[in-house]
Amino acid sequence: MKFNEDSRVKIPSILHLIRLGYEYLPLKDTVRDESTNIFTEIFKQSIVKINNGIDEHEVNRTLEETILSLDNDDLGKAFYTKLTERSGIKLIDFENFDNNRFNVVTELTYKNGDDEFRPDIILLINGMPLAFIEVKIPNNKAGILAERDRINKRFQNKKFKKFVNITQLMVFSNNMEYDDDSALPIQGAFYASASYDKPRFNYFREEENLDLSTLLKPADDQLEDLVLHDNNLISIKHHAEFATNKDPNTPTNRLSTSLFSKDRLAFLLKYAIAYVDEIKGIEKHLMRYPQIFATKAIENKLNEGVRKGIIWHTQGSGKTALAYYNVAFLTDYYQQQKIIPKFYFIVDRIDLLTQATKEFVARGLTVHTVSSRQDFVKDIKSTTAIHNLQGKPEITVVNIHKFDDDPEAIQQQDYDINIQRIYFLDEVHRSYNPKGSFLANLKESDPNAIKIGLTGTPLLGEEYNSKSLFGDYIHKYYYNASIADGYTLRLIREGIETSYQMQLQEILKALEIQQGDLDKKQIYAHKRFVEPMLDYIIDDFQASRIAHDENSIGGMVICDSADQAKMMFDIFTAKYAQANKVEEPTAEYNAASSYVDNQAQQAKIKTAALILHDIGTKDERKNYVEDFKAGKIDLLFVFNMLLTGFDAPRLKKLYLGRVIKAHNLLQALTRVNRSYQAFKYGNVVDFADISKEFDKTNKDYFDELQTVAGDEFESYSNLFKSPEEINADIAEIKETLFQYNTQNAEIFSQQISQIEDRKQMLALTKALGNAKSLYKLIRLNGDYAFLDKLDFKKLAILYRVARQHLDQLNLKETLENANDTTNLLNVALEDVIFMFTKISEAELVLADALKDTLRKTREALAGNFDPKDPNFITLKEELERLFKNKNLSEVSQQEMKNNIEKLDTLFDKITELNRTNDLLKAKYNGDSKYSRIHKRLVEHGGISDKESQLFEALQGVKQQADSVIMQNSQVLSNEGYFEQEMVRTVIDEFKNKHNIAINLSSAKMINKLVVKEYMNEFNGLTSW
Repeated sequence: MKFNEDSRVKIPSILHLIRLGYEYLPLKDTVRDESTNIFTEIFKQSIVKINNGIDEHEVNRTLEETILSLDNDDLGKAFYTKLTERSGIKLIDFENFDNNRFNVVTELTYKNGDDEFRPDIILLINGMPLAFIEVKIPNNKAGILAERDRINKRFQNKKFKKFVNITQLMVFSNNMEYDDDSALPIQGAFYASASYDKPRFNYFREEENLDLSTLLKPADDQLEDLVLHDNNLISIKHHAEFATNKDPNTPTNRLSTSLFSKDRLAFLLKYAIAYVDEIKGIEKHLMRYPQIFATKAIENKLNEGVRKGIIWHTQGSGKTALAYYNVAFLTDYYQQQKIIPKFYFIVDRIDLLTQATKEFVARGLTVHTVSSRQDFVKDIKSTTAIHNLQGKPEITVVNIHKFDDDPEAIQQQDYDINIQRIYFLDEVHRSYNPKGSFLANLKESDPNAIKIGLTGTPLLGEEYNSKSLFGDYIHKYYYNASIADGYTLRLIREGIETSYQMQLQEILKALEIQQGDLDKKQIYAHKRFVEPMLDYIIDDFQASRIAHDENSIGGMVICDSADQAKMMFDIFTAKYAQANKVEEPTAEYNAASSYVDNQAQQAKIKTAALILHDIGTKDERKNYVEDFKAGKIDLLFVFNMLLTGFDAPRLKKLYLGRVIKAHNLLQALTRVNRSYQAFKYGNVVDFADISKEFDKTNKDYFDELQTVAGDEFESYSNLFKSPEEINADIAEIKETLFQYNTQNAEIFSQQISQIEDRKQMLALTKALGNAKSLYKLIRLNGDYAFLDKLDFKKLAILYRVARQHLDQLNLKETLENANDTTNLLNVALEDVIFMFTKISEAELVLADALKDTLRKTREALAGNFDPKDPNFITLKEELERLFKNKNLSEVSQQEMKNNIEKLDTLFDKITELNRTNDLLKAKYNGDSKYSRIHKRLVEHGGISDKESQLFEALQGVKQQADSVIMQNSQVLSNEGYFEQEMVRTVIDEFKNKHNIAINLSSAKMINKLVVKEYMNEFNGLTSW
C-alpha cells in the first residue's frame, strides 16, 4: 500500500471526523466563494434552516455582510462578533448546536491570485471553513516546526487575510506523542488560533473521560469507500496499517475528539476565543486546555451546590484570562436559570488593580471600578448587574480594602434572588488575613456569593491556609505541567560567593553592632558593599546577553532593602548610565571593529529604573513598568514591589539580594519563568543563598501535592475555632482585662498611662488584639450568639488606645538606646574589600517535578502485564526501597535531585521493559496470556533455541485452545478435564508439527502454564 501522509494520517483522520458527525463532502460539483472559501449554497440553506421565517433577500444580504466582514485588518474580530451574536440573524445555532450542518473536505485550495495553499483537512460549519487540520507522517524531518514555519509565512502574506480572518481553530499534527523534554514543539498534535504573525502552538491534554461509545458513530463501510475512492486510495482499504491508523486513540484522532466533538466545539467557539489589544497590535487568543477544564470544573462544582473553592494554577498560566473567559461562560450559565450574574475581581494591591483592569479592557471587557468605600457599599447593594449603558459584559475590579468597612453598612438588607454575585479573588496566597476584617465583610456583603480563589502558590501554613479559608481545590495545574506545555520555563540558580577581609567581623564586634536586620541592612546598603555587587550584576547581565545572542532580555534586582535599592540606582546612574552614553558607531568604526566588539557594545546596559512605593508618583512607576515590558529599560531595582503579579516575558535574569519566605519566594522566582524567544531557562542569580528556604518551601508544596493527589485533607486547619475554644478565649480576655475599666475609654486610657513596663503593656495590647480578631472570626463563622459575651466594639476602641501607649513606650526605648553608627560605619568600611564571584549553577527543582516523576514511574510499573518477570520484580523492589527510605517525603534540594535521577533511571528501565513486552504482546495479537507463557518458556530454557519456532508452536496451541473453548463453553468449569484435553495439543504442536524435542515432563509443564492462564482469565483473576 501507499505508506505516506495521506494513507497514514489524513484519511484515517477524515474517517474519524465522519464518526464524530461530520459529513464528507467531495469538492466536485460544490459551489463556493473562492475569496473566502465559504460554500455559498450550503451557507444559504443553513441560514434558512436555523433562522425561521427568513426570506431570500435577507439570506443573500447576510452572505454579503459576512464576506464583507472578513475584509478588515482585525484578525477576523468583526466576523467573530457576527458569528457569535446572540440576536438578529444567526450564523450558527448555539442553542441547538446539532441543528447546524457539519462538513469535512480535503485539499481545499486557499487562493488569491498566484498565491495558494491547501490545508489537508477543512471543517465547515454551515458552509463556513472555521477550522483546518494540517498533518504530517510521524518522524518527519523537522517535525511540526516545519509546519509552523510554513503557516507563519502563509499567514504573513496579506493576500491570505480573509482566510486568516475566517479561521477560528487550527490543528497541526505529525501523529506522535508529545516529547515533554523538548523546549520546542517538535512532535505531537497541537492547536492554535489564527494570527497575522506567528501562531502559538498549544498542547492539549484531555482531562475528562470522554465516552467514545456515545461520541463516535459506528464505522460506515460505504462512507469509507466514498472517501477512499474520492482520494484515489481504494487500494489501502484492507491493509493492517490502515486499520491501525483508524484507531480513535492516535494522537491526531484524540485531539480531534477533544476539540471537534459537537459539545466541545460549541464550547470553544462560544467561550474560548479572545481578541486582545497588545502593544504590537491585536492578537487572537484561545483558551489553554487548563483554562478549559478549570471552567468545566467550576461548572461541575456549581452544579453540586459548592459555592467557593480555589483554582490552583501555576504562575504564568493565565488566571486573569481565566476570569475573563468565565464572565462569558457563567453569564450564560446563570441566565439559563433566569439569574443575572454580577462579577467582581478582587485584588489586594493598587498596582494589581491597574494591571487587572488593563488586561480585562484589552480583552474587550467593560471594567467598572469604585473610588471609595461608600461607592462600593452602594454597588454591593445595587441590584443592577452592569453599569455601562450598552449592555456589554462587565466586571468590577476592586481592592480588598473597600471591604474594610462597617459590616452593617455593607450587609445586604433586601437581597435580590435574581442577582448572583461572583467574586474572583486574585492571589489568595497573601493579604487575606482571616483575623482581618476583609474576609468577614466579604462574607457578609453577600452570604450567597460565589467565591473563586486564584493562586499559583496557595498558603500551606497552620495559621493561615488557603484551602481552609477559601474551600477545596476546584482545579489544579502544576508547574511541571506548565513547563511541559511550554507556557513556563525551568529555573537555573547561580550561586554567589561573597568574599571579604576578616576585618568586617572585627568591625562588627568593635562597633557592638548586633546581628539584627536593621544594622546589617546598613552594611548591605553601604556604597562599599553595593558598588562591587552592582559591578558583578552589570558584567553578568551583559555576558548573558552576549551568550544568548539576545540583547532584548531584561533583568530585575530584588534588593535587600529600600536603602540598598536607592544606593544601587544612584551608583548605576553615576557610573553606568553616563559611561554608556556613547556616540553611534561610525561606518569606519564598524568596518574596523570586530564582531565581538560590536556584540559587547550592543549588549551594554544603558537604562535602569528604581521602583519603590515612596519614590515617584503612581503614574511614573506605571510608566517605568510599561517601558520595561516594551524593552525600553534594561534593569529594574526593586525591594518589595513587582515580586508578584508582574508579568514581563523578556525578564530573564533575576538578581536576588535577600531571602524571601515560603510562597512569596516561589512567586518572586517565577517572575523569570515566562516563555520568551528560544530560552529554555529563567536565571536566578542568588546573592542571598536561598537554598535552605527553597528546600523548605519545596517540602511544603511536595507534601501538599501528595495530599491533593491522593485523599483529601482529613480535617481542615484549626483556624476556625470550635465553640469551646471561643468560650475559652473569651474567658482569657476577661481575665486579662479584669483590673481595668473597660466601659469608659477615658478612664482606661488614664489607667494604662501609668504602665511603664513594656512587657505588661504588650500582654494587655495582645489580649485586646485577640478580642478584635476573635470578633471577626465569630462573624466569619456565623456564631453570632458569642457577640453578646463581650462588648467587642468597645474593646476595639480600647485596643487603639492601648496601641498608642505601647507605641509611645517603644519610641521612648528607641530614643534612650539609640546610637548613630552611620559615621562609624563609613570609617570602618573604608578598608573592607567586597568581592563577588560565581561558585555554582544548578536547576531549581520544584516539588511537583518530583511528584510527576514518581507518578509516571508508578504508572509505568503498573502498566506491566507480567508481574512474574524477574526484571519487573527487581524494578518493583527498587522502587519500594526508595519508599522505605522515605527520601521522597524529605525533599531537600539535593535529595530531590537524587530521587528524581533515581526515578528517571527506574522509569527508563520500566519503559524499556514495557516496550519489549508490548512488542511480544503484539506478536500474539494483543494476547497477554501467551506473551507471559512465551517469556516463562524462554526463561526456563531447554525448550527451543529459536524464539520464532517457539512462537509458531504456541500460536498453534492458542488456535486449538481457543477453538476448544469456543465449541464447549463449559470446558473451563472443569480444570482437570481441560488440562487432559490440552496436553495432547501441546505435544502435537511442539513435537509433531514444529519439531521441538520435548519430553512428557516438559509437555506437562507447558500445558500447566497454558491451562493456568486460561483458568485465571476465566475466574476473573488479574495478573497481579
